[in-house]
Amino acid sequence: MELTPVAVAAGRRLSERLFNNKPDEHLDYSNIPTVVFSHPPIGTVGLSEPQAREQYGDEQVKVYKSSFTAMYTAVTTHRQPCRMKLVCVGPEEKIVGIHGIGFGMDEMLQGFAVALKMGATKKDFDNTVAIHPTASEEFVTMR
Repeated sequence: MELTPVAVAAGRRLSERLFNNKPDEHLDYSNIPTVVFSHPPIGTVGLSEPQAREQYGDEQVKVYKSSFTAMYTAVTTHRQPCRMKLVCVGPEEKIVGIHGIGFGMDEMLQGFAVALKMGATKKDFDNTVAIHPTASEEFVTMR
């Protein structure tokens, strides 16, 4: 879990409770996106596949995976594919986990974290027109 953004968000909510008479302002610690700023970067938000299977049962979990080589490295001798995974549950395929490793993952995860936090489904992602050619389009074109 990212420490600084979580601490800032928790502090803001604490100040709202203490100084602005908002006793119900609490930070929701679930689904906080986390990024490892490595080479390549790793990003994750929500439940891992094993966590989802434990929480919902194997029969309720469907996993989508994809791989994409970003244009940035596609024409080099050091091609670096991005690997991505969506973890969905239930007949509506609510997205409960978004994970990836590869070029740009540190930047693209924030928007997808918002979608997960809002309860997006696989159908919502399927109905989104992709930005091409980008690694992030893989999240909305997985089949």
